Amino acid sequence: MSSGAPPQAPTTSPGARPVLPEGWPQPRGYANGMIAEGRLLVTGGLVGWNEQGVFAEGFLAQIGQTFANIRAVVEAGGGRVEDIVRLTWYVTDIEAYRSCLSELGPVYRAHFGRHFPAMAVVAVSALVEPAALVEIEATAVIPR
Repeated sequence: MSSGAPPQAPTTSPGARPVLPEGWPQPRGYANGMIAEGRLLVTGGLVGWNEQGVFAEGFLAQIGQTFANIRAVVEAGGGRVEDIVRLTWYVTDIEAYRSCLSELGPVYRAHFGRHFPAMAVVAVSALVEPAALVEIEATAVIPR
């Protein structure tokens, strides 16, 4: 269902911008590369648990909680989600990821808006936390 509003342009930090080689197709939902100036903030692999260490139920819910955790760390470091230049996802079930893409868009936008940094998704056999279905590392460049 369309809201009738025109689609919003992707957003980035004033100190960062996407890089797209000439002639390449425009990616949807990610950037091929990012260039930025500022202070580097690198997260560890964050998972879909809350402040008490309780995991969200299900793959999509864990992704949403992981996004919230990334945002909390970036903001605690003085940044904004628009300062994130890279997300590396580790998922234990690549088919669960592929099958939830239409539901994933609204969850992503609820946390990151129309900001699409460079991303990679990697399927792994397991994560350190046995209940984790996804782990995501983020890199942000916070303007000085």
